[in-house]
Amino acid sequence: MAIADEKLREWVVEIRRDLHMYPETLYNEKRTTQKIKDILEQLGIEAHTFDDMTGVIGIIHGKKPGRTLALRADIDALPIQEMNPVPYRSKIEGCMHACGHDAHVSIMLGVARKVVEEGLIGAMEGGVKFLFQPAEEGGAGAKRMIERGVLESPKVDWVLAGHMDPDLPVGVIGVHHGQSHASADSFRLFIRGQGGHGARPHQNVDPIVAGAQFVCALQSVVARNIDPRDTAVLSVCKFASGSTSNVSPEHAELEGTIRAFKEQTRKLLWQRLGEISKGIDRAYGTNSELEIREGYPPCMNSHEVVEFMAKVAKALFSEENVVELPPSTGAEDFAFFAAERPSAIIRIGCSNEAKGLTRPLHSAYFDIDEDSLLIGVQLFTTAVKEFFS
Repeated sequence: MAIADEKLREWVVEIRRDLHMYPETLYNEKRTTQKIKDILEQLGIEAHTFDDMTGVIGIIHGKKPGRTLALRADIDALPIQEMNPVPYRSKIEGCMHACGHDAHVSIMLGVARKVVEEGLIGAMEGGVKFLFQPAEEGGAGAKRMIERGVLESPKVDWVLAGHMDPDLPVGVIGVHHGQSHASADSFRLFIRGQGGHGARPHQNVDPIVAGAQFVCALQSVVARNIDPRDTAVLSVCKFASGSTSNVSPEHAELEGTIRAFKEQTRKLLWQRLGEISKGIDRAYGTNSELEIREGYPPCMNSHEVVEFMAKVAKALFSEENVVELPPSTGAEDFAFFAAERPSAIIRIGCSNEAKGLTRPLHSAYFDIDEDSLLIGVQLFTTAVKEFFS
């Protein structure tokens, strides 16, 4: 490894470990925001924050006007108690960077440093905009940033992002052609019945039986309403009712998740949930309230942008280290950027079996092989060069 690369590796690792020790959850990323802003300004990069939320925008203007490339990194952590026995373990009780966002920030700051140090600004016709985005983990931070005009002034042409992937070994890059992530919505069904003695069920309206029938009926939706060439997920993850063994309760509450890869499928799932809940009410005499909580839309990578990134990755890391991935049923609010501009989110392998670094995202034991940080910097720095070449 060249001395310059070794120094850069130490720099991004130091940033990543600092962020890892002081994680902050969605819209609470005040320390993180200030640290990012300070580093950008130390690099001589124009940095902007928001009056009403966390997050940072860094802008590098080229010598001439032209296209603008945006690089996005999410910055928030998760409400998880870290269990890793490492010196950079989270110092914040009940909070952890368990999804690699500390790595994403470090990588994009590394790219910013490389762009400045290698004098790429003088060769750029256009500019680079760094989007350090809050609240990916359920807070739709991407949507709020777009509403605040981050894709304008200067107008962004493409948006790129990377995500740590422990399912891929370090050194491997994963790409999604087309759909990368499913939509993610949730539902809550509150079923009102009529309580009474468990020994006299004929005098009651049992919300548990109605709820059980609702759960069973949902199983036919994906099997019989969704095109078998498509896919979707309807999972009931909470079913709460009653408090003792001999009393039929007054109500039941169910909650679950809704996932789809196509917008029309997503809307069909919403429709069927409503139809089934109404049918259950008619059949069992209950009175239900269904709430659909709209979350993130499906994420669709631009074919042109994915092809561009795959070409860059293959040139850097060899063709066998760039793999095609199926869509993930996980969700990603990068979907909001992808709906506005040609975009691509790329997976960066970060596991290392020999080092025991194999735990999944959102695990209390998740950690990365930090060699993946420099790989990410190399990938996106080269993408910047190629975008403006």
